[in-house]
Amino acid sequence: MSTPHALKLDHLVVAAATLEAGEAHVIEQLGLKDVVPQRGGKHARMGTHNSLLGLWGGVYLEIIAIDPEAPAPARPRWFGLDDDAVQARLARGPYLAHWVARVERPRSLPRWQAQYPTRLAPVIEMQRGVLTWQIGVPEDGSLPAWQGAGEGLLPTLIQWDSPHHPSESLPSSDCAVTALRGFHPRASVLNEQLQWLGGDALIRIEDTLVEPSLAAEIETPDGPRTLR
Repeated sequence: MSTPHALKLDHLVVAAATLEAGEAHVIEQLGLKDVVPQRGGKHARMGTHNSLLGLWGGVYLEIIAIDPEAPAPARPRWFGLDDDAVQARLARGPYLAHWVARVERPRSLPRWQAQYPTRLAPVIEMQRGVLTWQIGVPEDGSLPAWQGAGEGLLPTLIQWDSPHHPSESLPSSDCAVTALRGFHPRASVLNEQLQWLGGDALIRIEDTLVEPSLAAEIETPDGPRTLR
């Protein structure tokens, strides 16, 4: 049974060993010229920092990396950044690792999670500067999964508490996400969870016999590009 309220795409997540490497990856893949990612800030609770790129429609792109100047956090970092498999993948270069979906009010993300604790990750409170939000993060820091499948294709859920969304303060890159595509050996399992979440219209997940992956089709001023 699907949920009564559809999710909205909030932002894309590019994981990188360093912000500099992640920024170069995004600039090259999207052919950016006049607008480039801007440094966002630090997440003290997670020991990470980020760069941001504004996209059309209240969406943005986040480049995230472990902050080398931050002490190790008291808990595993989010987005699987402490996972050996993720670190091995990052050694090959930055990549589009994940996506985040927004839960709009009046639905309460913490209340929804409390009702379905086996389907939704625990919700924690976060802050970066004037921005405050609630976000679902598994206790082990892993990416969301359902029945043992995930690999970044199921969204992290977020709900903003601050009155302004990060995309509002970013210069427009004149780039727009036109489609999200995922590839996974257990696509049917992931699509079932997406339908339950109310996010099945945001991404198309197809079967594959190779490594799971995520791709974003993005319209840029110089034509369509694919971010991987």
